[in-house]
Amino acid sequence: MAELGSLDAEDTKIVTLARSVRARTGAAEGAAVRDTDGRTYAASTVELPSLRLTALQAAVAAAVASGAEGLEAAAVVTESDALAADSVAAVRDLGAAAPVFRADPAGNVLARDLP
Repeated sequence: MAELGSLDAEDTKIVTLARSVRARTGAAEGAAVRDTDGRTYAASTVELPSLRLTALQAAVAAAVASGAEGLEAAAVVTESDALAADSVAAVRDLGAAAPVFRADPAGNVLARDLP
């Protein structure tokens, strides 16, 4: 797991959490974020008739709902070649300098979005 240079233990943890939530729910994507206090939040894609969120938007929403005031990093596990701009924008709302990692379902980090 984790190519694209070497991830530190905390970044590897959020990739693992994102991978786990995706596998557990069978969703298109799994995501995890780490707030500035070191707490982590994980979520999967939400596709309801009245509500649609990417996994990353859902993870950011969970962090905000728990009182997070900033984000240090985010990770998304997906088969997609790119992340939705709205997903990355949600991270940027709370963490302008937070890296956003995109990993495949095996946990291999394929891209790192930096501000």
